[in-house]
Amino acid sequence: MRHLTVIGGGLAGLTAAIAAAEAGAKVTLHEAHHTLGGRARTTDGPYRTNEGPHALYNGGPHWTWLKQRDLIGPLAPIPPLEAARLRLRHRGVLRRTPPFAMLKLLRPGARHAPVDTDFLTWATEVAGEEGARAAAHYSAVALFHHDPGSLSAAFVQERLRRATKLPPEAHYPRGGWGALVDRMAARAWNLGVRMETLSRLDTLPTGTPVVVATSLDAARHLLRDDSLTWPSGRTALLDLAVRTRRGDAFAVSDLDAPGWIERFTAQDRTLAPAGQQLLQGQIPIGPQESKADGVARAEQLLDLGFPGWRERVTWRREAVAAGRTGAVDLPGTSWRDRPAVDRGDGVYLAGDQVASPGVLSEVSFTSALTAVSLALGRDSLDLKHA
Repeated sequence: MRHLTVIGGGLAGLTAAIAAAEAGAKVTLHEAHHTLGGRARTTDGPYRTNEGPHALYNGGPHWTWLKQRDLIGPLAPIPPLEAARLRLRHRGVLRRTPPFAMLKLLRPGARHAPVDTDFLTWATEVAGEEGARAAAHYSAVALFHHDPGSLSAAFVQERLRRATKLPPEAHYPRGGWGALVDRMAARAWNLGVRMETLSRLDTLPTGTPVVVATSLDAARHLLRDDSLTWPSGRTALLDLAVRTRRGDAFAVSDLDAPGWIERFTAQDRTLAPAGQQLLQGQIPIGPQESKADGVARAEQLLDLGFPGWRERVTWRREAVAAGRTGAVDLPGTSWRDRPAVDRGDGVYLAGDQVASPGVLSEVSFTSALTAVSLALGRDSLDLKHA
């Protein structure tokens, strides 16, 4: 029986542990925090919030992997009447529909964008500057970056298509992502994975292959490898609980600047006490901007989509997610250029900023499966269908 060590108990680490145990390995997982889940943790009640929206896209390979193992669990669908309350801020006012020029970039027959050109330049040639900027700002819902137009056109286009598909690819585990983490942890436990929490490692263990499933920043320090860097977003998060009021928007997407407000209790009322709604704003901020700058922009969107919200607030939390929202690819780069999974000497990386395909959390899953298949010398298809 092969032995494998996994460092990190988030989605990537749990995926790696399950896949390795299914392949017959003896697995030990180390998690520095007192609970598993990483960025997929859901806070305890009465307000059950995630760090960011954590939507689960059904178009990616991780959906099939989770479904085969009965790990997805009950989902919280968006009621059609709620979905109809999506509003778009354009030219300072709320609209129900995007500008016509933006739709040129969303039609099924649109040509594939190039890797080596920034999105704004390419999209302006297709749809004009107004449509290009609106599309770039809308794509922030799946990018969490303050300037999506400056990123690789191919990178932004893929995420824009995934975020605007009909029917929507985005699904929400009922009760928050913590429920999904609990199911994954239970499966790992039943497979014999040894999970040690409050176990922070400052040096790599010897004698077994190691999957480092931490943030890229933590991996850089652990492996003492300054090359482990890649750009990511920086986002101000504003969580609010407000007393319920009829007529509130389901979501407000800012087409004048990157930003998004969503009412998560529209699809899952278990996230807040009866009579209250749970809102979350995600406002990408630039390197020189402060949390207060992002929160101020979130409050502008709240004023438009949620009248009287200030008088209805029952709970509030503010935070900044820096380098915690996945990789972004600059012009001339793609996922293949990110830090490699195989670091040599039996060390492998997994996470959402490494060289693996996918959107957002999908990168964590695919990199974890790749890392395990390399560590154990197994065909990756065997792991996917174990």
